[in-house]
Formats: sequence, C-alpha cells, structure tokens
Amino acid sequence: MSADGEATGTVLVVDDVPANISVLLEMLSQRGYQVLVARDGESALEQSGFATPDLILLDIMMPGLDGFETCRQLKARAATREVPVIFMTALSDTVDKVRGFNAGAIDYITKPFQHDEVLARVHTHLTLRQLQARLHESNERLEQRVAERTTALEQALAEVHRLKDRLQQENFALRQELRAGPSFDAILGNAAPLRHTLDKLKLVAPTRTTVLIHGESGTGKELMARALHELSPRAARPLIKVNCAAISAGLVESELFGHEKGAFTGATERRLGRFEIADGGTLFLDEVGELPLETQAKLLRVLQENEFERVGSGKPVRVDVRVVAATNRNLAEMVEQGKFRRDLFFRLNVFPLDVPPLRAHPEDIPLLVDACLAQLSRHLGKPLRGVSPASLERMQRYAWPGNVRELHNMLERAAILATDPVIELDGLLTDMPRKLDIEVMAENTPLDVKTGGTLENIERLHIERVLEQTGYVIEGRHGAALILGLPPGTLRSRMKKLNIRKPSR
Repeated sequence: MSADGEATGTVLVVDDVPANISVLLEMLSQRGYQVLVARDGESALEQSGFATPDLILLDIMMPGLDGFETCRQLKARAATREVPVIFMTALSDTVDKVRGFNAGAIDYITKPFQHDEVLARVHTHLTLRQLQARLHESNERLEQRVAERTTALEQALAEVHRLKDRLQQENFALRQELRAGPSFDAILGNAAPLRHTLDKLKLVAPTRTTVLIHGESGTGKELMARALHELSPRAARPLIKVNCAAISAGLVESELFGHEKGAFTGATERRLGRFEIADGGTLFLDEVGELPLETQAKLLRVLQENEFERVGSGKPVRVDVRVVAATNRNLAEMVEQGKFRRDLFFRLNVFPLDVPPLRAHPEDIPLLVDACLAQLSRHLGKPLRGVSPASLERMQRYAWPGNVRELHNMLERAAILATDPVIELDGLLTDMPRKLDIEVMAENTPLDVKTGGTLENIERLHIERVLEQTGYVIEGRHGAALILGLPPGTLRSRMKKLNIRKPSR
C-alpha cells in the first residue's frame, strides 16, 4: 500500500485471448499495478512459482487446464495458497460460480469487462490482502513482545525464588555456625603433633586448594575445616557442612546439587543444593568416604569444571566453591578395594591434613579438661574447678578411642554427677558405663587379644563390651553410640571395619 493509502502490488492476468490481456494490461498499468501475464493454466502455475503475485485474475474457459483446475492447484501450493484469485468469465450460471468458490476463488469479474468494476474489485481485494498482511505482522510482533516480556518476568520470578531459597539456606547455615561456637581459637593444645598440623593449616588456609582432613572420630576435623574457612579470603561467605554418612543414598545428589520441581516423587518445588548455597564460600564434606560411587563421579566433575546440574535439569550451574573434605577412613585402601574413585581421591587429596588422635598428645589433656570444665560450669551453673591429680593421671593413660569428643562427653557426665568442685573420677567409676584406662580394660582381656594387643584389637573389645551392655542398641539415650561418644553412623562404620556383628540367638 502506498503512502497515500492507495493499494499497490503485482497482478497476474491469465487468459488465452490476447485482446483481453491487452485491455487488462493497459487498465491496470495506468493505475500503477505491476502486471504479469500468462496465456494458459500451465504457464500461470509455472510463473507463480518463480514470482508470487499479490492477486490473480484467472479466466475459466481455457484450453488444457481450465480455470477451476488451475485454481485448485494454486491453492494446493504453500507459496500461492493465500493469494486471492478472481475468476473472469462470461458464464452466468450459478453452478459455475459455486464451482469457482469451491475451487478457492474469492470473487468474479464478468465479461465484457467493465473498467470501473475491474479496478474496484482489484483494489478492494489487494487492500484487504495488504491489511491482513499488516495485521498478521502486527500480531506476530505483539506475540513476540508478549513472549519476551513473559520470559523476562518468569526469569525475574525464578531469580527471586532462587535468591529467597539461597537466603533461607544461608540463614540456616549461619544458625548452624552460631551454634557450633568458636573454631580456630578453640583448637587447644601445645604438643608438637597438634602444633605441626595447625602450622600446615595456617599455610594452606589463604589458598583455593582443596584440603582433605584425615583423623579418627572425635579429633576435631570439623573445627579444622571451620578454621580453614575463617582464615581464608572466603570468611565473609558461608561455610556449608554436609555429613555424607547421614544422607540416604537416594537423596545425596539432591542434597549436594539441588533439584527441580517434579524431578522425583516428593519434589514439590525447586530446591537449591549445598554447592549452590556455598557459592563464593566453602563446602565441608564430612565423612566423604561414605558417598556412593555414582555421586563420586558427579563430585569429580564439580571439582574439575566448577559446574553441575540440578537433579531433573539439563542446564549447567556454575559455582565458585572451595571444597574441604574429611574422613576417618583410609581412602587409599578404599581405592584399592574399588570402593572409592582413584581420580576423585587425587582431586581431594591435593593438600592432606592429618589431625593427630588424642593419645598422640596426652600432655594436652589438662588444657582440654580445664577448657571443657569452664564451659560446663557456665552451662550447668556449678563451680567446677578441675579433676583430682589421680583422675587426671588416669585420663592421660587412657587411649581415648573417641578422642576429644569422648573426653568432653565423659567430663559432662562426670560434671552432672559431681557434688564437689574438684571432680574425683574414682568415686564415679561404679556409675560409669565402662572402665577408663587401657590397663584396667586389659585385665579381663582374653590371652589371644593380649598377645596381639594392637590398638585395633583393644578398640574392638571395648566396642563389643559396650554393645553387650546395651543389647546391641546403637542409637538413643541408652545406646552404645552415646556411651562411646560417637555419632551412630561413625559407630556403624567402625563396627563394619572391625567386623563386629550382633550375635545370632
């Protein structure tokens, strides 16, 4: 359509009579239309295939393909299906007109041609076609804009939900941190083995290096991980802890990497994983040796590429997370047994940090006892000033299989029962669930264990005796785990390693 509103376009005239073509060519050209001509139906089909016209004036009575068949074939082609067709005929029978409309025509022009009628009908149908084309384009642009706005709104809403989820998870992590108390300053001890570990910790803390903390249960591996975080440039970001042994195998990937809504039964909404929550901070994988092999492969990818995919999503999520792992198991031995991926072990073990057991630095026990009793005195409201020299001497001879955690638990029980500011453990031995020192425990040890009196044998005997006392109940207030000062999962791991099973009745 021209700037003044006049319809323009290309008109294909199809007629086998040269005089008719001449009249229409002159009439339409003078009005400003571009005119193409064809002498029969075959030529019309061929020509419209090279250049699609905006309107077709089609004679009905032609040799070869008549107008009806030509129109049907034009309407069968995608390129010319929407081009308006006006039949030209001297026939006046209603049947012929119906046949024409059925073939796809939109109008008729009668012969002999009436100048004004021809121009009016051509102008009308070209104008309608051009207006329809503009309307279609406008609708497409509008639909595109609506789709773009909808996508933008959906993305903004998804980002709001993501930030909300992250904020909630970070708040949860911060509450955990507050409950956990101090870290580096709380690692007490002046003995050489512990100071050597702390010196290494201070050297690696400011780096991005992955650290693998190894130590027995209760030695303070989590305190070491928190110290690594607090002494690093990531201290302002969250430290997120994952106890790999406490998560069921079916949910560990969702816990680490998150999941999309509907990813599995019970996934009613999208949930961020621990890696995404720890972005910019530190992720502490406690008891990493308990991860299933399939999850180990996905963990390796995160360490290598700094990206992962939520469960139920194919879209990668990039993160900047420092990983600190911890274990009380021999991962190198697990690698040889096919229970831990060799490549993941090397990725985690870039900087190993060994936390010495308490029996390796018994000279630190008085310092630990004083700090623990000071804390218990505040919590219990009791004036606790220490333990007797004889009790302290026996504590320094004990092997402490549960390490510092076991020491704390034992002192807490003793403090609750104490009636004097100075705790006398000898008076409490009858109420304690087990003897305190190895020598007493070894008095009733069978000869075959004495001769092979390794620490592992003594630990096995000790755990078996406590399990017998509890009827092999592991969890709960009267369970063996609480008595031993161990998490239930750790106790089960030790039982498996030491081949301890409940006897069949």
